[in-house]
Amino acid sequence: MGIIWGTLAGIGALLLFNWLMGYRKGHIQIDFEERYFKEKEYIAAIETELEGKGKQVKYMGNRKFIVDGLPYLFIERNVSMGGVPLQRTILKPVKK
Repeated sequence: MGIIWGTLAGIGALLLFNWLMGYRKGHIQIDFEERYFKEKEYIAAIETELEGKGKQVKYMGNRKFIVDGLPYLFIERNVSMGGVPLQRTILKPVKK
């Protein structure tokens, strides 16, 4: 019985991690080589990255973007991956 509970807990932890890291339908994830501490520089890097992928991007302020005509909310996650901090950018679609 303990093996079953342990397996279920492991699966639950993996699903929670994936959910927090933005692995969901319609979300855009970006990982940068360098860390950004100033919001203006971070937003400029997001715009540059998305434009490099051929998307039309406009920052609306208050952590909101318009990407290819669809509204997105900017979420930042900081996670330790193998002892190295990872700054993950998640653009979450905003439901109208």
